[in-house]
Amino acid sequence: MTTEHQVPDYVWSAVQDAPVHELFPGIRQRPLWSGDNGATAQVLEMDPNTCWQGVDVHEPGPEEVFVVSGVFNDGDRDYPAGSFIHAPAGSSHVPQTTTGCTLFVFYPEG
Repeated sequence: MTTEHQVPDYVWSAVQDAPVHELFPGIRQRPLWSGDNGATAQVLEMDPNTCWQGVDVHEPGPEEVFVVSGVFNDGDRDYPAGSFIHAPAGSSHVPQTTTGCTLFVFYPEG
């Protein structure tokens, strides 16, 4: 018996084609994808010597970050390129960088 499985179409985007939203001076967000359940994927570009204004609180769900290039600092420690960070819901940090960095950020629950 043969069973057909319907597979949804792939969705893709290129960072260079994503719209740029300046969140704070020297910190830019490039949205890549949004899911039906509120999940989002984006690239965050931080120029050298930039800092998030205020505390970044992870609500309603967790935040997952992959450091693509540069060195990211969460206010407590440095994460060089190639690092993965899982920040659980309810946690917080103050994103910053001295070298500049590019991050892939995923919010599985919005």
